[in-house]
Amino acid sequence: MGVYKYIKWFKEVDKKDLSIVGGKGANLGELTRNGINVPPGFCITSDAYSYFIEYYNLKPKIEDLIRNLDIEDSSELYKRSSKIRGYIENYDIPESIKIEIVDAYNEIIDKLNIKDLYVAIRSSATAEDLPEASFAGQQDTYLEIKSIEEVLKHIKKCWASLWTARAIYYREKQGFNHFEVSLSVIVQKMVNSIKSGVLFTANPVTNDINEIMINASWGLGEAVVSGLVTPDEYIIDKKTLQIKDKNIAEKNVMIVRRDNGVGTIEIAVKDILGYDKVISQCLSDDEIKMLSKQGILIEKLYNSPQDIEWAIDNDTKKLYILQARPITTLKESKDMDDANINLNVLVRGLSASPGISSGKVVNIDDINEIPRVKEGDILVTVMTNPDMVPAMRKAAAVVTDEGGRTCHAAIVSRELGIPCIVGAKKATEILKEGMVVTVDATRGVVYEGKVLDADDKSKNKKTEGISLSEEILYKLAPITGTKIYMNLGEPSIISKYKNLPFDGIGLMRTEFIFTNLVGAHPMYLLKKGMESHFIEKMAEGITLVAQEVYPKPIVVRLSDFRTNEFRGLKGGEEVEPIENNPMIGWRGVSRYISSEYEKGFRLECKALRKVREEYGLINVWAMLPFVRTTWELEKVMGIMASEGLERTNNFKIWIMAEVPSVIFEAEEFAKLVDGFSIGSNDLTQLILGADRDSGILNSMGYFDERNPAVKKAIKILIEAAHKYGKTVSICGQAPSLYPEFTEFLVNEGIDSISVNPDVVDYTRRLVAHVEQKIILNKIRKL
Repeated sequence: MGVYKYIKWFKEVDKKDLSIVGGKGANLGELTRNGINVPPGFCITSDAYSYFIEYYNLKPKIEDLIRNLDIEDSSELYKRSSKIRGYIENYDIPESIKIEIVDAYNEIIDKLNIKDLYVAIRSSATAEDLPEASFAGQQDTYLEIKSIEEVLKHIKKCWASLWTARAIYYREKQGFNHFEVSLSVIVQKMVNSIKSGVLFTANPVTNDINEIMINASWGLGEAVVSGLVTPDEYIIDKKTLQIKDKNIAEKNVMIVRRDNGVGTIEIAVKDILGYDKVISQCLSDDEIKMLSKQGILIEKLYNSPQDIEWAIDNDTKKLYILQARPITTLKESKDMDDANINLNVLVRGLSASPGISSGKVVNIDDINEIPRVKEGDILVTVMTNPDMVPAMRKAAAVVTDEGGRTCHAAIVSRELGIPCIVGAKKATEILKEGMVVTVDATRGVVYEGKVLDADDKSKNKKTEGISLSEEILYKLAPITGTKIYMNLGEPSIISKYKNLPFDGIGLMRTEFIFTNLVGAHPMYLLKKGMESHFIEKMAEGITLVAQEVYPKPIVVRLSDFRTNEFRGLKGGEEVEPIENNPMIGWRGVSRYISSEYEKGFRLECKALRKVREEYGLINVWAMLPFVRTTWELEKVMGIMASEGLERTNNFKIWIMAEVPSVIFEAEEFAKLVDGFSIGSNDLTQLILGADRDSGILNSMGYFDERNPAVKKAIKILIEAAHKYGKTVSICGQAPSLYPEFTEFLVNEGIDSISVNPDVVDYTRRLVAHVEQKIILNKIRKL
C-alpha cells in the first residue's frame, strides 16, 4: 500500500488517533488491528479537511456567516447553514488530496480484484463518540457509492455536513469552537448485506451485563438504526450462549442498493425475498451464536459493554463488523419514597399529567395576568387556553377547576412534562395567591406546604429530557410490530424528546405554531398583506421538528382551532363568528373549504409545501382534522393539489377519524386517503354525547374511550381500512391513560399508536408485551 499524507488505512490507526481520524475511524482501526473482520477501507484525515478550508480561504467567509447568528432563529440558521455547505460542495478538492484519494480507491479495487466497487462514505468528527462530546449521527453517511467521481462528490458532502443547522446549533449550545472541531471521512467497501443489525453486549433494557441483545433484519442496517423497520430481537446468555428469548417481528421493508445509479432504495421484503421472510426468523441459531462470540471478543478488547453494528454479506455469507462503540445508557433507576410524611390535603382532582412539584401559587383569571407566572410557580386557573402556553412552560405544575383528562391543560401539560391536576372544582378559591403547596399529580392531590421532595428528577416530571449521549435509545427499546409514534405540539421542545424510542411523529398539532410563532389569525394577516409572515413562521415550526426526527415521518395536523379559540388570536375578533357550540361547529375541513377561510387554508398548504420542497424535508405528511363527508374531503384535496400537495409515494394524506360518519362510511373514505388517525377524544364525545371538557361527566365516568360502543367503532374502522391496504393510527389520549385500551388496539391490528412523550417508552414496552402474548396464544392453539 502506498504512503500518503492525507490517507490512513484502517490498520495504520488506533484509539490514539482520534484527532486525525475521529471516533469512527479510530474504532475501525482498533478493530482491524485486533483481527476483527472489518470491511477494508481508509480514512481521509482531518488534515485534508483543514487544508481544503485553508486552500480556498473559506474560514473568514464562514466566520462572517456564523458571527452574531441567533441559533434559535431556525429560518436564519438554515439559510446560513445552506450557504456554508454550498461553499464547500461547489469547490473542487485540491489536486494534492484528490490524487491520494484516487490512488487509495484504486488500491482497494486491485486488492479485492473487483470491477464494480461500491463503497460507504462516512463522516467521522474528531470529537465523535467521546464521553465529553457526542457528535455521532450529526454528520452525513452515504451508502452504495460507485465510481471515483461519485466518491469525490460525496466526500465533499461529508465535509459540508459539519455545517448542518443541527451541527452548528449543537456546537453553540455545548460551547465548542466551530473551527476546533474537524472531520475525517471514511471510504469503506460496502457490504452487500443480506442481514444486518445491532448487537449489545449487555442488555440495555434490563441493564443485565450477563445478557447479549441482538436486533436483526433484512438488507442494509440503516433500516434498523433509523427505526424504519421493526427488527427481530434475540436475548442470549453471555456465559452459555444459550438463546433465552426470541421476538420475531414482521419485517416488512428493507434497504438495498439501487439497480441503477448511486445510493439505496427502500423496498418491500416480500417483493424480493418472499412473504415467508417477512415473518420468519432472520438469523439462524448458529448465526446468533457466531455473532454473540464476536460481541464477547470485542467487549474484551475494549473492556466495556459495546454497541456493535454488523452485517452478513449476501455473496460470501461472511460476518462483518461495521462499528463498535461503548454503551452509554446502562444505569440504575430510583424509586420515589414518600412514606412517613404528614400531609394536609387542600384539594383533589383528576390526575392529568403525573408527577410531583412544589411552589408558590399564582392564580390567573385571564390572559393579561400571564406575565405574573415565574419559573417554578404553581399555575392555578379555572381552565387553560392556548394563550397560556408561555406561562405553562415556566410553571412547575398546573391545577384547574374544570376540565377532564383530554382538555387543553391536560394535553399540554403532558407534552411539556409538568404535573397537572384538572377538575379540582374550587382550586381557585382554596389555593390562595402566594400559598406554598405541593402538587401530587400522580394521585390527583394538592397538599399544603412543601411536603414532598420534588428536587430529584426521578420525582419531578419537569426534567431536561434525554441527553444527546443517549441518542441510540431507539435501538435499546423493545421490538414491536406496531409502530409507536409520538404526539407533539410545541416545536421548541422536540430537542427534549427527540431521542425517545418513537418511530415518528404521529400527531403534530399546528395550533401551538399559530399561537406562539405566527401570533395572529391567518385571515387578519391576509388583510394586512402579511401572508409571507404566516408561511415563514409556520414553516419554521414544522421544519424545527422535521429536521430533528428525519427520516422518520412527521404527520402534521393542519389547524383545528374552534371559533372561540381562533377569536383569541390577534385579529380574530374581526373575522370570527360567535357560535353557541363551537366544539361541533365551524372547524376542520368545513372551515378549509369555505369562502371565509379558504385563503387562510391555502397559506397553511404553502407553508407545508415550503418545508417539503425548499428544505427537502419529505418526511412531512399532512393530516386533515374533523372530516365529516366524502364530498368535502374531495373538495379540500383538490385545493391541496392546486397548491402542490398531491398524494404521491412520498407524500401521504391522512384524515382524523373522530366523527362517526367516518366510521359508517369507512370504506368510501379509505379509497380517498392514505391513512386514518383515530381521534379518540372527539370520537368518544360524539358517540356517547359526552362533552370531553366536562369535569362533572368525567368524574361520573361518562367520558371513557373504553366504552364498548367506542371500541366497536374502532374495530369497524380498522377492518375497513385494512381491506383497502390503508394504515390506521390513533392519536387521542386513551392509549396514554389506559393500558388495557392499548392492549385492545394491538389485538385488533392497529398499525401504529401515537402517545404523549411521557409514555412513549412505557407504551413501547406494553405493546411488545401484548404482541408477545398474541404470538404465544397462537402457538398454544397449534
